[in-house]
Amino acid sequence: MNVAFIGLGVMGYPMAGHLAKAGHSVCVYNRTTAKAEAWAGEYTGSFVATPAEAAANAEIVFTCVGNDDDLRHVTCGPEGVFVGMKPGAVLVDHTTASANIARELDSIAKEKGFQFLDAPVSGGQAGAENGVLSVMVGGDEDAFAKAEPVIDAYAKSTRLLGDAGSGQLAKMVNQICIGGLLQSLSEAVHFAKRSGLDAEQVFDVIQHGAAGSWQMVNRHQTMIADQYDFGFAVDWMRKDFQIVLDEARRNGARLPVTSLVDQFYADVQEMGGGRLDTSSLLKRLEPGE
Repeated sequence: MNVAFIGLGVMGYPMAGHLAKAGHSVCVYNRTTAKAEAWAGEYTGSFVATPAEAAANAEIVFTCVGNDDDLRHVTCGPEGVFVGMKPGAVLVDHTTASANIARELDSIAKEKGFQFLDAPVSGGQAGAENGVLSVMVGGDEDAFAKAEPVIDAYAKSTRLLGDAGSGQLAKMVNQICIGGLLQSLSEAVHFAKRSGLDAEQVFDVIQHGAAGSWQMVNRHQTMIADQYDFGFAVDWMRKDFQIVLDEARRNGARLPVTSLVDQFYADVQEMGGGRLDTSSLLKRLEPGE
């Protein structure tokens, strides 16, 4: 297919690369042109100066940007993809954003004769690079049927979960789970060390039992080593938690643990750790170590 990819951050860059390697004709746009040029030099594809140009010949347009405001800019702005998209094309948004903007863009797309899917991903930078992301999707079944075979280039699991906004709501569930797991893992590492145990040996045993999780398997060693440069940053997690907590206020969900972990991430930011990865919750328990 002819596809466009808007946003070449740590996730978008390799995702667009997988599309090119799968044989699709890929045109990319990035706010920093040098990064788009570098991508086009590494993969078979082209780059252009505006989102509208990228979308002009695309059957599917992918977006993966920072937040709601960035998403509105690259879709509805004067040079956004909605200016260039042709009727019948599908916009697939991989941004972690609010459910409200997903519904908003779905409505605008339908008015203009396009289709829209909100499709946030989980799996982090490593998942994007290895092409094994989990993709949570909201939107119409026919749009999903068109997009799923293309998304498969970088996905291990893709699931349509309901109407527009459902993908974003599912991503909020994902972030709630991750925050609680990482706080518990931080406390467990801290407790093991203070107890005089060999923490690496402890986690090598328990990761195979009922306490095991992806976070434990992939982060306990780096946390013990005080290394926190492995992907998703605290600043981005706080952004996601604000989306979660805003939605909870709307739907009446009670999230006491998530609210508390959000405060703990604020502590890490105050310590200067906004760009550390999300497992850095341990640092607030061991600030002088």
